[in-house]
Amino acid sequence: MNAENSKEKTNALTLRDSIDERYKWNLDDIYANLDEWEKEFKWIEESITQYAKFRGTLALSSDSLAKAIAYDEEIGIKIGKLYLYIMLLKDLDISNNSNQILYDRTVILSAKAEAESSFLKPEILAIERSKLIHFISANEFLKIYSHFFDDLYRIKEHTLEEDKERMLAKVSPALSTPYNAFSFFNNADIEFPLIKGENGDDEKITHGRYSAAMYSLDREYRKRFYFAYYKPFIKNKNTLAALFSGNLHGLIFNSSSRKYNSSREASLDANNIPLKVYDTLTANVKKNLSPLHRWVSIKKKLLKLDEFHSYDIHVTLFPSLKKIYSYDESIVVIMNALKPLGDDYNQNLTRAFENRWIDVFETPSKRSGAYSSGTTFGVHPYVLLNWSSQLNDVFTLAHEMGHNMHSYYTGKNQPFPYANYSIFNAEVTSTVNEALLLDYLIDNASSDEEKLYLIEKNITNTVSTFYRQTMFAIFEQEVHELIEKDQALSAELLCEMNSKLHHEFWGPEMEFDEEETFTWARVPHFYYNFYVYQYATSYAASQIIVAKIRREGESAVNEYIRFLKAGSSDYPLNTLKSAGVDMISPNPILAVAEGFNHLLDQIEKIIL
Repeated sequence: MNAENSKEKTNALTLRDSIDERYKWNLDDIYANLDEWEKEFKWIEESITQYAKFRGTLALSSDSLAKAIAYDEEIGIKIGKLYLYIMLLKDLDISNNSNQILYDRTVILSAKAEAESSFLKPEILAIERSKLIHFISANEFLKIYSHFFDDLYRIKEHTLEEDKERMLAKVSPALSTPYNAFSFFNNADIEFPLIKGENGDDEKITHGRYSAAMYSLDREYRKRFYFAYYKPFIKNKNTLAALFSGNLHGLIFNSSSRKYNSSREASLDANNIPLKVYDTLTANVKKNLSPLHRWVSIKKKLLKLDEFHSYDIHVTLFPSLKKIYSYDESIVVIMNALKPLGDDYNQNLTRAFENRWIDVFETPSKRSGAYSSGTTFGVHPYVLLNWSSQLNDVFTLAHEMGHNMHSYYTGKNQPFPYANYSIFNAEVTSTVNEALLLDYLIDNASSDEEKLYLIEKNITNTVSTFYRQTMFAIFEQEVHELIEKDQALSAELLCEMNSKLHHEFWGPEMEFDEEETFTWARVPHFYYNFYVYQYATSYAASQIIVAKIRREGESAVNEYIRFLKAGSSDYPLNTLKSAGVDMISPNPILAVAEGFNHLLDQIEKIIL
């Protein structure tokens, strides 16, 4: 019996040692063992003291500036690899204290490197712009950094004197404590209760099983799971509120130290995103909530429910089509679905699937959820999953492979300073993959009922990625603004704010349980500094890109591949515009709402 089948037939999580190697990360691609990691750590620890020899030399000549930047680049590349290896190792077993200690050492080392190199940006900004331009024209290495220098001058007023930059670098580990503590609680220390499973046996609640439970056809089981899942968050509400508030204070400390008017402005300005983009999203979504209210009403009617609750949101209207999706079968489906992106894209996908870039199954104390590790210069990206054999897992895999390929193309085509990409553009690639997967599944559906099932999946994607994340974005903005006005946040106030938004977004047909007001206590993304709004903007952008690929074929695909390769060589709004999307305009947002209504029309025409 393989690991996947054994997991499907028991409530106990599969032990990691029992899982076939091909379903687990090959971390040897980064370091062969921890001894190699320690050797690299020691080299960095000893080398960062050499930053001092560059102090005061940057304005002397183009060669002096180039040598200092090249040295900083070498340190940065090595720290990136160091961090990637130990982050992945730690996430495989959050309860392993040894790995956590190594991770903490890496964070501290990175902060030391930032402190030692804190003079670089102030010294560069002290160079006359005309002189810097001359330096760039005289040195081939510095030409690579032209956009980097432009961006540095763009935020000159928010770059501090050397001693203050050094202070901010030193305090950064302390400011990450709220998120680290939440992560420990959420992934290792949390104690979920046992409940009666669908078959009457005792079942241990886990993060990985939450999604599958919410798709269950057994409403009483969904309800039991839902209420039990929230118990540890409600029990620890005051501690979680303190961590939540502490994280906000840290972000506000950083933004105010850098002379920004708000933490939101600071977060968006890092990627040169105008506040108008955020405001256009939230304002236009709030004006177009009627499709979401309409969906709740339709679903409540078709499920024949007197009351519609949060634990009814995900259950399908087409239960006869509920399937189990094995990981290996899903790879074949995804490869076929993404053929429109071209041979090169699919060859790189195959490389990822065949060379253990993905850690597939949920195991005891493994980090919950799913992610792609992003771009680490000189190393391929990795993907973490917690496979539960649901259709949602197939979409999650397609989603994370979108990130994975974005990171791979960026790392292969950009020099170190641009071998990464803005979070603003990150979710575009993941949702492009989801949209193409949905197209493929609908095109290959064997019946009208199956097509309806997949239309429903499309609606669910729109609800969770576009509407729900926008609701989170509004909540995030509101809590930041309260802290910036020196108002204390309590668990009760957070629940009250959350409840108000949930009522507004979901509409009058939705009944609200106390548990739903505690969403703020369990969503890790609220610790990520204005991350969630980008799910919604990216979703809207991806729908435009996929429509272009359907309509224009190879020329649109070529535009999209150039976007994947661009990294941070230009500002994110510009790279997105080169792929045919203008996110300053409200049109992508309005197009999603219009498309949502069209999907609802199809369901009503066939069923009602």
